[in-house]
Amino acid sequence: MTKQINFTIVPDDSTEQGRTRDYANFCAVAHTPFDLTLTFCDVRPLSERDVQAAEASQIVKVPIVARLALPFAVVPGLISALQEQMRLVQEGQPAQTPEPPKGSLH
Repeated sequence: MTKQINFTIVPDDSTEQGRTRDYANFCAVAHTPFDLTLTFCDVRPLSERDVQAAEASQIVKVPIVARLALPFAVVPGLISALQEQMRLVQEGQPAQTPEPPKGSLH
């Protein structure tokens, strides 16, 4: 017999990775038949040389900050969370420290 356990997943800020925050101001989205990939980049002002290269190729290469592959099952929850955060920003509500959700998720 399988035992069912209800639990809530929360970020662990005590890890080294949990204490860092990377900045990205561009996100490219792609997918395979199996997952959605988000590639976050940091686009900085272009140098004169970058502008000249972009004029010739119509391409600007920028550093990748992070690339995340997400299974499609988590995408609807991500979209909902992003929409809720945008609603709060647009209503001018102050930023909140994330709290663990009430109730079980799994």
